[in-house]
Amino acid sequence: MILGIDEVGRGPWAGPLVVGAVVLGGVEIEGLNDSKKLTKKKREVLDIEIREKAPGFGLGWVSATELDEIGLSESLRLATRRAVEQVHAPYHEIIIDGTVNFLSETGKGKFVTTLPKADALIPSVSAASIIAKVARDAYMTEQDVIYPGYGFAAHVGYGVQRHRDAIEQLGVTPLHRLSFAPLQKYRQRPDGDNRPHSPERWLRARIPSSTHRGDTGLQISPEETGTMTPTTRAIGNASEGEAANYLVRHGHEIIDRNWRTRWCEIDIVSKKGSTLYFTEVKHRKSAMQGGGFAAITKTKQRQMTLAARMYVHLHEESMQYDLRLTAMATSGEPPVIEDYLELE
Repeated sequence: MILGIDEVGRGPWAGPLVVGAVVLGGVEIEGLNDSKKLTKKKREVLDIEIREKAPGFGLGWVSATELDEIGLSESLRLATRRAVEQVHAPYHEIIIDGTVNFLSETGKGKFVTTLPKADALIPSVSAASIIAKVARDAYMTEQDVIYPGYGFAAHVGYGVQRHRDAIEQLGVTPLHRLSFAPLQKYRQRPDGDNRPHSPERWLRARIPSSTHRGDTGLQISPEETGTMTPTTRAIGNASEGEAANYLVRHGHEIIDRNWRTRWCEIDIVSKKGSTLYFTEVKHRKSAMQGGGFAAITKTKQRQMTLAARMYVHLHEESMQYDLRLTAMATSGEPPVIEDYLELE
């Protein structure tokens, strides 16, 4: 009963750091290997099998903002702790890929063995590598839609030439790690805003205001084309991004973000198991201003219900799921999650 641990996303210029933790026990899964040595299709097939058969697994996420604040070393420790906290299956040994015991400051540290190349040698570590890689790649593919022009789906945040060219043209996003040397020049402006280009810049540069994004029914609103102040919109986007990260950490798959029609909108659509969740995100600059849930009035709940029904009407594949309305409150800059609840 070995708990295998491996990280993905240590080196990219953008996106989260993700640590996988898996207990396989006596389960045998054919084809396990270092995730980097497997094709994308093979990783995705194995990811499903691991999640179905493993007695326990977990994913620990650390956002770019957190990484900038606490540094890469502490982020690796934090992501590892977050992953291990989600594993409830019994195990008698912990093996971490590499040479650093990221649990050394916890009560589990004495049970850890560090082993270079463990992701190619120990099945549970290979499995941890795979689920972390698949989850992070899926997240970055979603971000490619939210921040068009950067090519996140192709390079998942690494500093390839296409990515460097996009940063020069469009600036950085809330996904970028401004503590990394190549991006430190973007870190501070005279007005104190360390994210120099707002989402409106990306949208104006890449998407005409009269067009649709794919077949999701989402339209570009006046808010997205520049009529709101950049600071307000940037904060709102960061808040929704943190909310999406929270849902992913708790087992959700993000289906849509900022879905809109002429009549209604949904901040986040996510799926977990057989349930489809429609989440409204409310932000307050300070927790002292009162909870964001005060804005979830009966009228707002009716609007949310209308939006969910319209979404299902336009996406027939959604009819197979149970539907649930949820709300998430955030506060502060950068935003942090204050509360999350399911609405009746």
